[in-house]
Amino acid sequence: MNLLSFKKLCCMAVSWLLLLTANAQDTLSKYILTPAASPQPKINGPVVFGVRPGHPILFTIPATGTRPMSFSADNLPTGVMVNATTGQISGSITKPGEYTITLHAKNKLGATKRSFKIVVGEAIALTPPMGWNSWNIYASKVTQELVLANAKAMASSGLIDHGWNYMNIDDVWQGKRGGEFGGILPDSTTFPNMQALVNDIHQLGLKAGIYSTPWVESYGHHIGGSAINAEGTFVRTTENIPRNKKQLPYAIGQYIFWDKDVQQWAKWGFDYLKYDWNPIEVPETKAMYDLLRNSGRDVVFSLSNSTPFAGINELSKIANTWRTGGDIRDSWKSLKSRLLTQDKWAPYASPGHWNDPDMMIVGWVGWGKGPYPTHLTPDEQYAHMSAWCLQSVPLLLGCDLTKLDAFTLSLLTNDEVLAVNQDPLGKQATIVSKTDSCGVLAKDLADGSKAAGLFNVTDSIARKLTVKWSDLGIQGAYIVRDLWRQKDLGVYKDEFSADVPPHGVIMISIRKKQ
Repeated sequence: MNLLSFKKLCCMAVSWLLLLTANAQDTLSKYILTPAASPQPKINGPVVFGVRPGHPILFTIPATGTRPMSFSADNLPTGVMVNATTGQISGSITKPGEYTITLHAKNKLGATKRSFKIVVGEAIALTPPMGWNSWNIYASKVTQELVLANAKAMASSGLIDHGWNYMNIDDVWQGKRGGEFGGILPDSTTFPNMQALVNDIHQLGLKAGIYSTPWVESYGHHIGGSAINAEGTFVRTTENIPRNKKQLPYAIGQYIFWDKDVQQWAKWGFDYLKYDWNPIEVPETKAMYDLLRNSGRDVVFSLSNSTPFAGINELSKIANTWRTGGDIRDSWKSLKSRLLTQDKWAPYASPGHWNDPDMMIVGWVGWGKGPYPTHLTPDEQYAHMSAWCLQSVPLLLGCDLTKLDAFTLSLLTNDEVLAVNQDPLGKQATIVSKTDSCGVLAKDLADGSKAAGLFNVTDSIARKLTVKWSDLGIQGAYIVRDLWRQKDLGVYKDEFSADVPPHGVIMISIRKKQ
């Protein structure tokens, strides 16, 4: 084959790939259930926010509607301000307590307001974190450029207007120890200026997350928080040691540098830590909790992976989130194993402390070998999002945010569905009934209503599933609302039934008829 023929063949292949992608997006668009957002202003996201005394506040008012939009707030505590153009709330509050303010958003089509509570105390992450993590799309190929591109896409796509705000760097950012504190510095070939990256993320109104491990070596074969020498030099002492064994390099070394690492993260301005090792044990968790608490910043503390249930009573008191299992993949088998299996963890979930079945597997994923569209079907993606919202778990996207199609955006921007996840009561939905392998998850909401999901986990046929009022502890006439379509379905007494497609869900709210 000559060079000209080869170039023509490459062009044809690219054209065919683009056509397949366009066709796939057209096919997905017919599954969109979420109504388009109104051009008039609407404030979304959580209604409560936790911050520690004297620590910096970073919160962007999530609001949809035509831009430009102006923002303001009534009854702001001393030391707190709102940027009228961006809606970013900043400052700090020294006196513990609860401060109820009124948020305002206004554009050329109208104005809206919403009550918002700032709780100054020891609890942070009063609703589950919402954001992004680099692993499920880039894995070991993550770079500063890619993280920033996704942060810009988080803002420009409008995800930020629905409450998505964390941009978390996973493993393999690490270089070697040094700098002002002797903490881990970034690999300069992939993250040439970590301070600039964090600044850029914050300027977008987003928050930044980092990854580490108490081990000598991370899962991705980079330097961890301990070492076998006093200098903290990264030395791989043994090759091919099985993971999850208390042997080097997957073990904690004699010399500890966690304090130096936290000082460095605080200097950069990080807001989230994914702390990854196995088995997760209390001493290392408590040590890191104390260091983060005294860092001068509010840093969400996330434990990974496979938290031992035997230790959850103690661990849940000193961590904000904890993984309830191993790594997820974009397959029905992997997703199904997390849908109706989380009940035993529910008693340990509360505002500031959340169970975590792992990151989201929607959109374009790849683990450094892609990107490619998730292997989940549209129905499976609805089941995925519904279960994560009902169970009040962290919503961390693992996809390429620069490749968001209309379907994925609709999946991630349904404010009635997201409100179930962000409900301030912080209850995790549990199974209230089962029909064979299918089940109904339900939970109480802060306004006195209920939310439920009817999940058909069978492979080939639609199933008629029912949620009974007696299973929810209620009786009488209730209005049932389809949360994905944002549409009332009618008034029902005693129960509600629906035909649910295989691998699918019907997600509803149930509120008392006035």
